[in-house]
Amino acid sequence: MNLWTCPLPLRHYPTVVMGHGSGGRMMSDLIQHLFAPLFDNDLLAQLGDSTIIDLRQIADGRSHAISNQQSAISNLRLAFTTDSFVVSPLIFPGGDIGELAVNGTVNDLAMSGARPLFLSAAFILEEGLPMETLGQIASSVAAACREAGVQLVAGDTKVVNKGHGDGLYINTSGIGVIPPGVEIAAKRARPGDVVIVSGTMGDHGMAIMSVREGLEFETQIESDTAPLNGLVETLLAAVPPGEHSDSPLHCLRDATRGGLAAVLNELATASRVGIEFGERQVPVRREVNAACEMLGLDPLYVANEGKLVAIVPGPSADAVLAAMRAHPLGREATQIGQVVAAHPGLVVARTGIGGSRVVDLPAGELLPRIC
Repeated sequence: MNLWTCPLPLRHYPTVVMGHGSGGRMMSDLIQHLFAPLFDNDLLAQLGDSTIIDLRQIADGRSHAISNQQSAISNLRLAFTTDSFVVSPLIFPGGDIGELAVNGTVNDLAMSGARPLFLSAAFILEEGLPMETLGQIASSVAAACREAGVQLVAGDTKVVNKGHGDGLYINTSGIGVIPPGVEIAAKRARPGDVVIVSGTMGDHGMAIMSVREGLEFETQIESDTAPLNGLVETLLAAVPPGEHSDSPLHCLRDATRGGLAAVLNELATASRVGIEFGERQVPVRREVNAACEMLGLDPLYVANEGKLVAIVPGPSADAVLAAMRAHPLGREATQIGQVVAAHPGLVVARTGIGGSRVVDLPAGELLPRIC
């Protein structure tokens, strides 16, 4: 007996296709109609970059006869996440799969306001992978952990037959601690909030594609992969909880698979609000825009690995923007739009010629194997 239902979106695909991992509508259908019903629980239902585990709620269900030390531990809120990295090529301009794996996991924790602490890493190696390549990537993992201030405390290694692993895959999981008073979630966007991006869009995806397609520009496109936990800590210090009547950071997301368009759609849907932004307000590097034009891609849908999207109350916007621009990873931060009560669940872009268009989730796989 099947324990999951197969609604119309999945019936169209009797087998898995690349679009099911795109970060767009097909991936959303897979999660909502297969995985979420099977594994349904309150924690998984958060469907954020990381899951917030409130140990206070767990302690409430236990005996009150606990020690002071146990009581202190039970007051913690943890963030927990897991991710897999299958990027091709393994080494690309600006980084490699090892650095990407650490930064991607650290960033998922940071988007809940957590301080990342511990990671695990599982390496799936393909027979024939050059040991020099493995050594370079493992060194990148170690260096990225040091830069982000986290420890890799558990791991696993498996080897698969030649032709069955594309060189190397990495799975990582991470745990962090959320400071008291920090409440950041996808469902917290409110009309009147503003939308801020920490920098240029599309850098990572176009760095990967420029290598694959052999594109050459005056300036090489490099991945923006970077740990964002330091930037988030700077924002929390600049606008700490309690400074305004409302928490000054409503939503944070790193714009990875599906790019800015996917992030804004996820936040609009989770918060049941509309989001409007100006296309010309979105910062895009000239060479990234040129590469997108050559490949017929929209930079709004191209992934980043070192940029975040922040939704904050209007009164906090100037302070958040100033704090971002004072940090090395936020020098090009820009306010691009606002949250509105109209058209809940829809994202609308104001075009350069004075019109508007709906920016939906991508339907299929635009850029395969970029993370």
